[in-house]
Amino acid sequence: MVTALPPVIARLRAAGCVFAEDEARLLLDAAGSDAELTAMVDRRVAGLPLEHVLGWAEFCGLRVLVDPGVFVPRQRTGFLVRHAAALARPGAVVVDLCCGSGAVGAVLASLVDGIDLWAADVDPAAVRCARRNIAAHRVVEGDLFDPLPTALLGRVDVLVANTPYVPTGAIALMPPEARDHEPLVALDGGGDGLDVQRRVAARAPRWLAPGGHLLVETSEEQAPRAAEVFARSGLRPRVVSSEELGATAVIGTRPA
Repeated sequence: MVTALPPVIARLRAAGCVFAEDEARLLLDAAGSDAELTAMVDRRVAGLPLEHVLGWAEFCGLRVLVDPGVFVPRQRTGFLVRHAAALARPGAVVVDLCCGSGAVGAVLASLVDGIDLWAADVDPAAVRCARRNIAAHRVVEGDLFDPLPTALLGRVDVLVANTPYVPTGAIALMPPEARDHEPLVALDGGGDGLDVQRRVAARAPRWLAPGGHLLVETSEEQAPRAAEVFARSGLRPRVVSSEELGATAVIGTRPA
């Protein structure tokens, strides 16, 4: 039986892991042998995100599979998901754009009965991972709206797009575990961080049903500009935020 908790905590602390005790317990629970535990701790100490070492992340009460090289869902994104769930009625057509692991779509499907869920991502590794997390729904590969069927035009009730929004110049300032182990395409939002959001907002009105909603996560500083982007695309924007979670989202509604 694997019982080496104190040495694991010590190694994680020495590597700079802030939550060494919690991480050690998770690794201990996941390991089937001392050798496996040592290998997992080695990967974590080398800088691999904990979720990639474990193979899963806890997100909004679900255990979401996260393969190496796939964007790790952030806890603050639960704020975006809760707003999306509040806007989605049973049976709604929901699209999870830039879906990554499919975490957002998986939670929405668990919260809202009978949604017609589609998910899309440009990263093949993310698509493979999402297909495991939301196997009962459709996950397609391609750039933004391109892989979605035209039958969805004008029918999407809730469009959640957790686009990359880190400004290019700030990528180097990110923690190494994100910067070095998550795909750049899931992080880099261009010069001001809003390049992908502009592309989404420009095309969203054609896909949204009358009264449908586009939701994106952004930073507090970027939110006013993101709202302007939404307004120029013909959507009615509003900004919502949670100081507790450090989360900000912009919601744009297509006029009915």
